[in-house]
Amino acid sequence: MQRVRLSSQQAPVHKLGDSQMTLSPKFRLAVNQSSLLTPSSEHEVSFLSEPFIPGLPDDVALNCLLRLPVQSHTACRAVCKRWHLLLGSKERFFTRRKELGFKDPWLFVFAFHKCTGKIQWQVMDLSHFTWHTIPTMPCKDKVCPHGFRCVSIPSDGTLFVCGGMVSDVDCPLDLVLKYEMQKNRWTVMNHMLTARSFFASGVIDGKIYVAGGNSTDLFELDSAEVLDPIKGSWHQISSMGTNMASYDAAVLDGKFLVTEGWLWPFYVSPRGQVYDPTTNEWENMAVGLREGWTGSSVVVYGRLFVVSELERMKLKVYDADTDSWEGIEGSPLPEQICKPFAVNACDCKIYIVGRNLHVAVGHISRLKQKGPAEKWSFGVTWQVVEPPDSFSDLTPSSSQVLFA
Repeated sequence: MQRVRLSSQQAPVHKLGDSQMTLSPKFRLAVNQSSLLTPSSEHEVSFLSEPFIPGLPDDVALNCLLRLPVQSHTACRAVCKRWHLLLGSKERFFTRRKELGFKDPWLFVFAFHKCTGKIQWQVMDLSHFTWHTIPTMPCKDKVCPHGFRCVSIPSDGTLFVCGGMVSDVDCPLDLVLKYEMQKNRWTVMNHMLTARSFFASGVIDGKIYVAGGNSTDLFELDSAEVLDPIKGSWHQISSMGTNMASYDAAVLDGKFLVTEGWLWPFYVSPRGQVYDPTTNEWENMAVGLREGWTGSSVVVYGRLFVVSELERMKLKVYDADTDSWEGIEGSPLPEQICKPFAVNACDCKIYIVGRNLHVAVGHISRLKQKGPAEKWSFGVTWQVVEPPDSFSDLTPSSSQVLFA
């Protein structure tokens, strides 16, 4: 099977920060300390009598302050001591938001500088379309940005970075890092059972599934495993029955869909596998599904959508009843969105992050068609969010949506 693969020679690399804990001779991890502001109780009590906003009850004022864009916190915390206490650290800010039941979406973009290869996470507040950063991942050594797989549990506000590859020796990693939005910090998790890069990943019922990918010397794997984030333990699941690296993956109807990728025109039909966690079994993907999966996927309204990299960069949707793909109404991707891009979705909106971190927000609508059979048609309208000038040399590798 011919497929698309990004090698270490094709992608920029990055040397991450200082290390303190050894993982392997070529990759090391460092422990980040929380920056939570913890003033002494006596000092805090001394100004708790001051109102957040004169003339407003504290609960009303707090509700307002917790909606401030993170980008404005540096300026706002100079207003008074109580504002400084609330806005002086992201940990306290997001902890209070969680306590008061805020559930707003935030877009996390894993990007790299196209010249230096420096890896960084940029976060967009999807309510205000403003950006801020999070701490650097606690690891070191030259890595291929595309070799990692990132997944999230949006309702928990947690993000996971798994696997990857040390680029100068094409060495896959068993690395697992977890970022917690409320704590604004990274934690080193138990390693995967098998080191892998360019693999499939997905979340089903709060558990993280990985499958396939490249092993040492770039041999492809057929093994798969699952992480229980609460217990922190990995265990093996049934192998796919075929060795392959993944181009894309999705979770649909409680099943894990893995596609190998394509090269147009097809010289060999692409392969695809579907895993059912209720039976711990894999089966071959339907022919129409795997052959029409020609781009990056998201699930919206319980349907699989693909941003096609072939058909004028338009959106299409999969119809399981006919095992076919249908184009949806609306224009192609806005011209500002250039490949490579990262795709994610939340509710009825799709977020596509292109080169230089231009973001296209696609509002997907559905309309029930007339007729005896219940069938939906779909359309999309686009809104483009311009990035700051400082993002002009950034390229996205992955994107995730978290709630906080």
